[in-house]
Amino acid sequence: VQLQASGGGLVQAGGSLRLSCAASGRTISSSAMGWFRQAPGKEREFVAAITRGGTYYVDTVKGRFTISRDNIKNTVHLQMNSLKPEDTAIYYCAARSSPYLSRQRDEYDYWGQGTLVTVSS
Repeated sequence: VQLQASGGGLVQAGGSLRLSCAASGRTISSSAMGWFRQAPGKEREFVAAITRGGTYYVDTVKGRFTISRDNIKNTVHLQMNSLKPEDTAIYYCAARSSPYLSRQRDEYDYWGQGTLVTVSS
């Protein structure tokens, strides 16, 4: 599976961005898909995931971010609203071979190249 992330950019605090992750090579409709982010000097952290069973978020983005899946386009999106400067990071999409949820980056098998999100105050 190849993953291509896009949609990052520079936005003011309070603004919105929509990230996309286009998959090729195989269908991802039955895969658990996740978004992670890595801020400068920090570890890569879990942000959100989607499985057949539902959606899952880290507490710091609950109510502001929404992960969704378009099975026809083989794409996953991350809608980010009410952005804060602390959301600034490189955002990575990832896919598991398994359909089950994981919040652990080591349990994801495929990774996109990352897209930079910068939120100015």
